[in-house]
Parts: sequence; C-alpha cells; structure tokens
Amino acid sequence: MTAQEIAAALQRVEAVVQRRPDFAMQEEAPATARWEGGTRIVASHANGARIPTDMPREFGGAGHDVTPGWLFRAGFAACTATCIALGAAAKGIELSSLEVLATSKSDIRGLLGMADADGEPVPAGPRDVQLVVRIAGTGVDPAQLRTLVEDSYCCSPISSAVRSAVPVDLHIEIGDS
Repeated sequence: MTAQEIAAALQRVEAVVQRRPDFAMQEEAPATARWEGGTRIVASHANGARIPTDMPREFGGAGHDVTPGWLFRAGFAACTATCIALGAAAKGIELSSLEVLATSKSDIRGLLGMADADGEPVPAGPRDVQLVVRIAGTGVDPAQLRTLVEDSYCCSPISSAVRSAVPVDLHIEIGDS
C-alpha cells in the first residue's frame, strides 16, 4: 500500500470507531505454542504461519532457531516500526528509511530460578530494553521526525503492554497422559 492508501485506511477505521466506540475493542488472533521435544517449540497463528523457537546449546537446545526472548525483541521492534510507518502515513510524512533495533540484557539466573547473593529471586525477564530508531524522511525536519517517533512509540501496543505491565490471567488445564 502507498502512504496515501494507508492514511485513507486509518481514516476509515477512525471514522468507524468514532461512530461505534464498542467496535474498538477487538479480540486478537491467538498464538499457540506447541512443544515438539527438547526445547523446541513451534508458535502458530490461525492463518497457518509457524515460527519455531529453540534454546541455545548451553540450555540444552539445538540452537538452530531463534529464542522466545528474541521473538519478544523482534515483536517490540516490528510493532514500533509499524506504528511509526502508520503515523508517518497519517501525517503525510514521506519516509526514505526506517529501522528499529531492539536490544536487551537479562540475567540468566532468573531463567534457572536462582536467587541473588541476598537470597532474592532473580527476575527472569530482561533487566533493561533499548530501542534504537534510525529514521530519515525526504525533506522532513529532524524535529518533526523525532516527534513522529515519540508519538508513535506511545501508540505502540507492545510498548504500551511493557510500560503498563499488563496483568496475565494464567489458566492451567491438566490433560491425560
């Protein structure tokens, strides 16, 4: 789609949501992760897309596929980039390049269920996450691009979920062996 087509699509959705706010709450496509043995897991989308994950050899995996943590970073980067592209289209900003790099640092003791020197459990998730946005626009003021990135970041669903620490309702269903 061109930037104009994206902007028109966004305007149509916004008009519908203005008239029918209840339409804004959408059930999202579920992600199903199935164990295939060892540390190999395959995540599936209802449309048939499949993404295999595995752990590095140090954790007993084969190390051939991406890790679930990498998928988190990839999703975070892709979601942010998508929101920036949508925001640019909506504002009529012509981008010439856009790249989002997501990095993080984790303490593997958390994954192993270990405690720190004070006996406190080490968190299993990333200790910090960084996003680096590289962006350029044809004839666009750098301040306008900075504002675009900052505003778009605030609208990113994954960014919002991370910032607000969305609660998770865990259900456990025990099956037959």
